[in-house]
Amino acid sequence: MDKKIILTAIFLGLTAIILGAFGAHALKKTLTEAQLQSFEVGVRYQMYHALFLLFIGAFTLLNEKERFVIFWLTLSGVLLFSGSIYLLATNGLTHLKTKWLGPITPLGGVLLIAAWSYLFYSVLSKKTNI
Repeated sequence: MDKKIILTAIFLGLTAIILGAFGAHALKKTLTEAQLQSFEVGVRYQMYHALFLLFIGAFTLLNEKERFVIFWLTLSGVLLFSGSIYLLATNGLTHLKTKWLGPITPLGGVLLIAAWSYLFYSVLSKKTNI
C-alpha cells in the first residue's frame, strides 16, 4: 500500500506541475482572469494533497487500514475537488455541460477535510508518543 500511495502522490504532483504550466502559459491567453484563478486553485490543492499523500506513505505511525482510508478519501477528494474546478474553469473552451459539477466541488472538499480529520483522529488515538 505504501508504494501505491507514494506512486499516486508522485503522479498527482507531476500532473499538478504540468497543469500549472499549462494554465500559466497556454490557458492564460484563452481564459478570463477569474477562470485562470479558479484553475490555479485546483492545481494548488492537487499539489497540497500530493505532498500530503507522500507524507502518509512515509508516516510509520499509521497502520495499513488508516493509510487505506486516508488514501481513498484524499484521492477521491482531489479528483472531485480539483477535477471539477478544472472542468468548470475551462468550460468556455470545452463547451461541456458542467452545470451539474457545482455540487461536486464542495463534496470533494468535504472528502479532503475527512482525510485530514481521520489522520487527526488516528494520531490522537495512538497510545504511544510521537
